[in-house]
Amino acid sequence: MFVRRGPSRDSLAALPGLDTARLRIAGLAPDHAEAVRALTDDPAITGAVDFLQAPFTLENAQDLIRSGHRGTDRFLGAWSRDGRGLVGVVGTHLRGERAIEVGYWIGGAARGQGYAAEAVGAVLALLSRRFPHRLIVAECRPGNVASWGLLHKLGFRETGEEGHRPGRRVLVREQA
Repeated sequence: MFVRRGPSRDSLAALPGLDTARLRIAGLAPDHAEAVRALTDDPAITGAVDFLQAPFTLENAQDLIRSGHRGTDRFLGAWSRDGRGLVGVVGTHLRGERAIEVGYWIGGAARGQGYAAEAVGAVLALLSRRFPHRLIVAECRPGNVASWGLLHKLGFRETGEEGHRPGRRVLVREQA
């Protein structure tokens, strides 16, 4: 008899929440849909993240959250601990047996305040501990100067490969 015991350790659905100095980072749940919609329905975000629709509706937010329960993709909300609410989303995606891709977006009111570095840095540390034998990769447009610079600051280096998404380059995180 097969007994289901929840997500396996190799599943991204099993990622625990974590706290940083200013953020509480946790997997998005159905009751977060309105906050995700409000944060993400921004042309600066939907124009930069190719799989997000514009306008970004409540139904789109619900679908995004549901997709994180399959185990191969997981979206984590970065919630301000000072009561500002949801400031960003970090996506994690299993890519075959050898890699995990990360991506992120930060809401307009929170940009330029270090939240992306704090949230993505914390998630990278968690992924490195949880999946020590997997490469951590990202795709970014070189013209997205803020994200390109942040990824380099967090230890990523360009591979010279084109990404799967138009205009993006693949970066790999160097092991610390």
